[in-house]
Amino acid sequence: MTTNNEKKSIVREALPKPNILQLSEYDITQKIMDSLTNTCHRSVLFSIIKSSKDAPKIAAELNISLSAVYKTLVKLEELTLVEIDTFNFVDGKKVKLYKSRIGRAEITFDGNDATLHLYPNKNNEN
Repeated sequence: MTTNNEKKSIVREALPKPNILQLSEYDITQKIMDSLTNTCHRSVLFSIIKSSKDAPKIAAELNISLSAVYKTLVKLEELTLVEIDTFNFVDGKKVKLYKSRIGRAEITFDGNDATLHLYPNKNNEN
């Protein structure tokens, strides 16, 4: 008869050991830092700090394809860095207006540890 500790040991041996990249895939802080270092993501965030905008307006202002803006907004929304501020109706269609939830971000390094500090967007206050 095997004990609980023996069962855990067997399971650990059966599963492949995750490498550092696989571990970081599940770390939300790492995902946010990756997003903030992406030029397209930063540009979109910067464009919607002061006022909410729809995707076509962001694409036109930044000279980025509309599909890239939509993909970026989906990713930023998943990370809760942007939110849908309001909805407008244009030609009978419901259009989302996006706004940045963060006004400032800082990444600090101390030894082998990185710390992410996110500060709320002061322009979001109603």
